[in-house]
Amino acid sequence: MAQIEVNGKAYELNEEGFLAHPEEWSEEVAAALASAEEGIERLTGEHWAVITYIRQYFLENNLAPMVRKVCQTTGFPLKHIYELFPSGPAKGACKIAGLPKPDGCV
Repeated sequence: MAQIEVNGKAYELNEEGFLAHPEEWSEEVAAALASAEEGIERLTGEHWAVITYIRQYFLENNLAPMVRKVCQTTGFPLKHIYELFPSGPAKGACKIAGLPKPDGCV
């Protein structure tokens, strides 16, 4: 199993780069995942708006929000979400937010 190291601590990743133990997520882990797994060198306020929303939604509903809901809530058009997270909102944003891989995400 792959790992990512943040501040001297190793975090296990599954075969697709998602946290094996989502409860270990932190903002520092998010930044490391963004850089190492998604090629995003710096998380901006817009990145954090998406990450914060999908994490909160997941914690309340135990599933990732639909992409349409992410766009409605953040006010970002889908095209901009893909600019922020090139591998997509389901794979990239959820990975960085420490969520498990969403159902139906290929």
